[in-house]
Amino acid sequence: MTSLRPLGSSDLEVFPLSLGGNVFGWTADRAASFAVLDAYTAAGGNFIDTADAYSAWVDGNKGGESETLIGEWLAERGNRSDVVVATKVGSHPEYKGLSAATIKGAADASLRRLGTDYIDLYYTHFDDTSVPVEEIIGALDELVRAGKVRAIAASNISPERLQESLDLSDREGLARYVALQPHYNLVSRDTYEGPLQEVASRSGLAAVPYYGLAAGYLTGKYRAGARVESARSSRVEAYVGTERGDRVLAALDEIAQAHGAQIPTVALAWLAAQPTVAAPIASARTVEQLPALLAVADLELTEAEVAALNAASA
Repeated sequence: MTSLRPLGSSDLEVFPLSLGGNVFGWTADRAASFAVLDAYTAAGGNFIDTADAYSAWVDGNKGGESETLIGEWLAERGNRSDVVVATKVGSHPEYKGLSAATIKGAADASLRRLGTDYIDLYYTHFDDTSVPVEEIIGALDELVRAGKVRAIAASNISPERLQESLDLSDREGLARYVALQPHYNLVSRDTYEGPLQEVASRSGLAAVPYYGLAAGYLTGKYRAGARVESARSSRVEAYVGTERGDRVLAALDEIAQAHGAQIPTVALAWLAAQPTVAAPIASARTVEQLPALLAVADLELTEAEVAALNAASA
């Protein structure tokens, strides 16, 4: 049984792979979503990541489809207390931005869709610099005090605004961010490493990186000359055939072969080995895609292997 990891300074304990819910209601229908959720939790997983905006970008969707499916699954399985549910505020078409009224209204809407009376981890999806951090943290603090949210976190925020928010919480005794969800992977390191990672480390925040597999590029299936039919294919074009991308895939190939592991497992294991990282996020459209993701819980890279990947991705 894989041991759970503490999430920053919170009392939440999470599996070392967070299951991304962005595909639920998009490329995974209800039956496929339920099958993936069942397989993930059967393997010991307990950390599900979604957002109120998933998947508003799909024709005919309004946003909230992922939360609704997760809520229906929780109700059918009767396992709410066994699962850490993380969702986000700020990007739903009807709840844009981070004003206090928007945060509170969006939280209630998420609770209804999820069919629960509390959210375990509530992220600000994208910082709204038009709103003072006092208003944002104040609204989140009210949700925590009301018992609607257990812990708060941030995503897509500058180091300066993150530090300002933490300082406010400490100074005023308000709810404090416990986690950060940065864009971070082997081919996108500067989106987290540096000042943002330093704030997280100094402040005891747990990092829960998204795009851990670079929209699929780090699965190894996207290579020069290969054709892949995927809703995400356009996102990986920036990496395919580049010198750096090829170096990273070559290093992943070698380490995967040495461990008898799959390439995405190694890419996620590199992330899991990075300072502050508690659990990378990865999503699966089908049950068949899950084993390579779940295996990160049992793969520990050597210092030399981490160094080789660091060099290849520099």
